[in-house]
Amino acid sequence: MSLFLPFWQRLLVTIVAMLVASWVAGLIWQAVFRFPLPSYVGGMVGGLAALPLWDLLKRIRPSGGP
Repeated sequence: MSLFLPFWQRLLVTIVAMLVASWVAGLIWQAVFRFPLPSYVGGMVGGLAALPLWDLLKRIRPSGGP
């Protein structure tokens, strides 16, 4: 039995974090500059947000019951 989060859970959380980070960056960009965020910048923001999260999730151990 593994003591760490399974791969699919880490992947799911990381994808959600990437999407949320890109969406929030797009909202902020739109409010400041009044034109849409270029897609490559949104992808870069999401990817950079995912890297530290993936590393953190590899270290998290789920709270195990009996």
